[in-house]
Amino acid sequence: MKFDIYGRFQLDIQRVGAAWAVYRSDAGKHVPATDLAIPPEVSADELAEYLDDIYHELSGPGDRISRIG
Repeated sequence: MKFDIYGRFQLDIQRVGAAWAVYRSDAGKHVPATDLAIPPEVSADELAEYLDDIYHELSGPGDRISRIG
């Protein structure tokens, strides 16, 4: 699943076993996002809300986190 974080950057999040693997899409590269750990109990349906809780300081009026894939 890919998420656009307030139009600033994109994250690709994949379930690997019982854990979430997070990658940052940066200049066409797939780089592990070592600065973000998503607890395994967060469901796929809760990811956008979880990401909003983590990154809300980056948002401006009307900005959203949206799933793009």
